[in-house]
Amino acid sequence: MIAFDLPAVREAHEPPEARGLARDDVRLMVSATGTGAISHHAFTDLPSLLRAGDVLVVNDSATLPAAVALDRLAVHFSTEREDGSWLVELRRRTEGTTRPYSGGEPGEWLPLPGGATLRLLERETPRLWRARLDRDVPAYLSAYGAPIRYSYVGGEWPLSSYQTVFALRPGSAEMPSAGRPFSHRLVTALAARGIVIAPITLHTGVASPEKDEPPYPERFAVPEPTARLVGQAAGRVIAVGTTVVRALETAVGDDGVVRAAEGWTSRVVTPADGVRAVDGLITGLHEPRSSHLMMLSAIAGTDLLARSYEEALHEGYLWHEFGDLHMII
Repeated sequence: MIAFDLPAVREAHEPPEARGLARDDVRLMVSATGTGAISHHAFTDLPSLLRAGDVLVVNDSATLPAAVALDRLAVHFSTEREDGSWLVELRRRTEGTTRPYSGGEPGEWLPLPGGATLRLLERETPRLWRARLDRDVPAYLSAYGAPIRYSYVGGEWPLSSYQTVFALRPGSAEMPSAGRPFSHRLVTALAARGIVIAPITLHTGVASPEKDEPPYPERFAVPEPTARLVGQAAGRVIAVGTTVVRALETAVGDDGVVRAAEGWTSRVVTPADGVRAVDGLITGLHEPRSSHLMMLSAIAGTDLLARSYEEALHEGYLWHEFGDLHMII
């Protein structure tokens, strides 16, 4: 695991569009594992950095308006369970944002806007509760929810700011943000160059920035056409986002072949295990001590990853979901 300090000036506090830029007008750092070279580009250079026959695997999960504000608390709806209950995080509202809240008791009922009630059932993790809402959750969130926003984002932005161009299947508590900089014009340019785009679905849970926790089980699906495209790729298989790596590495067999799969994944990719399904990764820049850095180390190696993050800080890259991108290839 690499260690570094992230100054507030290196955090993206709003979408690029709020800074007068296009969605795809962010930066892209490229780290090459073969040579150890690190280079800097515009994200719109991506088609020229890839080759015909490369396969980009993207996450088509759409972001839910998963945050519901109460008087003093907020509830972040995370993941639907098989029995219809949900994992939720309780957070205290403060100064226009939220902070972790350690209260709550099993069996407690919380009154929510619109006359809804949420019953806390049991703690699933030190941070998350298993709970049950007295009505359909997606419909309720559509009426009363807002996108999850943390303290480094300075204002409220509409749900459209938290969707990618690939978003088709609602279910993510937080945006699969590696796909955010892709625009329709960039996707067209990639296709014109012979680069294949294939979808998986992985519905992300909440990832509180105050906690250093491994990811917990999430729902995923790798469809047969995508498994076939990955298996028959003439070029490299490049995951767009850590969620895609998690799904593909769950679906890969002992023989190294990715097959159609769906269900729940508890897979945590570490340097000890390595990766078998992907040749590269496009991802955002992750917080210090984030469990995602273990996955990046599994692909890049610790030395190259540490040098890459030093360069990103030195070159003024921006972190978080509205920030710049990093491709390890």
